[in-house]
Amino acid sequence: MSGNEWLIFFLVIQVIHGLATWKLYIKAGRQAWEAFVPVYNAVILMKIINREWWWTILLFLPIVNLILFPVVWIETARSYGRNSNLDTVLAVITLGFFNFYLNYVADVKYIENRDLKPRTGLGDWVSSIAFAVVAATIVHTYFIQPFVIPSSSLEKSLLIGDFLFVSKFHYGARLPMTTVALPMVHDSIPLTKQKSYLFSDDYEARKSSWLNKLQLPYMRLPAFEKIDRNEIVVFNQPADTLLDMNVFTPDRNYYKPIDKKTNLVKRCVGTPGDSLEIKDGYVYINGKKNELPDRAKLQFYHTIEPQTMAQTLSNKYGLNETQQRQIFAIENRFWDNPQLQSYLRTEGIILNVESKDSLRTLVTGGMTQKLFNQLKVKVASSILNVNMTEEMAEQIRKENGVTSVTRINSKIPDFSLFPQDRSYRNSTDNFGPLYIPKKDATVDLNVDVLPLYKRIITEYEGNTLSVNGNQIKINNEIATSYTFKQDYYWMMGDNRQRSADSRFWGFVPHNHVVGKPVLIWMSWDTNGSGLNKIRWNRLFTTVHGGGNPVSYFIPFLVVLAGLIGFNKWRKRKKAA
Repeated sequence: MSGNEWLIFFLVIQVIHGLATWKLYIKAGRQAWEAFVPVYNAVILMKIINREWWWTILLFLPIVNLILFPVVWIETARSYGRNSNLDTVLAVITLGFFNFYLNYVADVKYIENRDLKPRTGLGDWVSSIAFAVVAATIVHTYFIQPFVIPSSSLEKSLLIGDFLFVSKFHYGARLPMTTVALPMVHDSIPLTKQKSYLFSDDYEARKSSWLNKLQLPYMRLPAFEKIDRNEIVVFNQPADTLLDMNVFTPDRNYYKPIDKKTNLVKRCVGTPGDSLEIKDGYVYINGKKNELPDRAKLQFYHTIEPQTMAQTLSNKYGLNETQQRQIFAIENRFWDNPQLQSYLRTEGIILNVESKDSLRTLVTGGMTQKLFNQLKVKVASSILNVNMTEEMAEQIRKENGVTSVTRINSKIPDFSLFPQDRSYRNSTDNFGPLYIPKKDATVDLNVDVLPLYKRIITEYEGNTLSVNGNQIKINNEIATSYTFKQDYYWMMGDNRQRSADSRFWGFVPHNHVVGKPVLIWMSWDTNGSGLNKIRWNRLFTTVHGGGNPVSYFIPFLVVLAGLIGFNKWRKRKKAA
């Protein structure tokens, strides 16, 4: 909804509240008009139900208010002597309209100094659960959110199975944008595929759906720090608007609100205003090679020759990411055939082509028999690539029996990469250069540069865009330049050839930023057994910083034991 629509909605709610409670206000010794004044009526209501004034603030916090409103409805009924289980249920299931019954029909009397302790088991249960959820939701939304590492894109720095605490306040807590949702649940309800929020995911109808009009505009609390280059950041994936996130195309067919898109964690290698280029897998910022923190360990696929040594050495060094590749010799020149390339993409084949005189070779793990027959290919050879750091590759080069260890360096254009335009011949290891947009910065626009910023202009900043020949129109006006409305970032994984990141879906808008990982509180190794499933040396270690991670698990246990002991001593002293 627009600002005016939200204002009208808010005023309508105030009128409904006033009509439902003005007599109850009078019975509590207040004036009838006090039930109609926005915000002030909530402060007075807190006095009537003998609750703290700051409850009013909670009533205006998205998601939290969904929990607190039922509590207020129940407390209102109890303030007028309606304490039964039936009264509690009616107050909740009528969405507060039970107050109309109390106001106009029931003969109730205000209880000024009532006992705040619930008189029924159901009431006690509802109150306890509600306040526990309210407290947890406030912490989860505005301060600290737990997060688990699902993939190996930051391997060596963060491992699969690391459980993180992510700070919301470092970069400024983002207020919830989806107003009707289950608290502390992200995209779907656990153990089900049902959405945890009310929203229409139909792309064409989403703007007119009344559900989507309940979305709040983007707002963020003041930040304590900005996102620095090379910091690890949790954010909502911009491309999580598709039915299949692994096959990204600019044309969307599924929609999610920003705050309900999939959470990802990557390293921010490019900040607003930077010029970024990737050369041979390494990032260059403003022409200089990006220097990563010492904890960051870049990994690339390497081919070990002879192949018979590859698996043996992988086991010896504990390298568990291997890639079996077959090389197929193709006797026709297919690279310049758009129809055949389109067919390969629909078959899910990732192209990686090398020129060998009159022959072309296709390296892929997904060849189908149908494709074999159409291309008339034959298997030329088979290789095993092993994922590792350059330091590990240097050690393996010194092993007896190893003739060569060659790092994979893709230079063949992959048009599935950002910006998915054939005029940009990017590969995963050689990419750019490009400018990372900064808020209020202006770039010149033409049809050549437009593919880089088209998604920003339309998707992230809500403009209409049309192109007629060399003429570009934004919001139906001819445009030769564009000024960005927010900052953007370039996020990548350290595990360079095992990371779906900005190379695939482009810039990350600032309004997609969730927070900063600060602590690994648990680390779970699924390949371990017994107590070895826990990576003890990673418990309570910091995410950022230099040197080897230091575990603060023992100090944490000491402090925890001290707090428990102090609490018991205080209780005994109070009892004495």
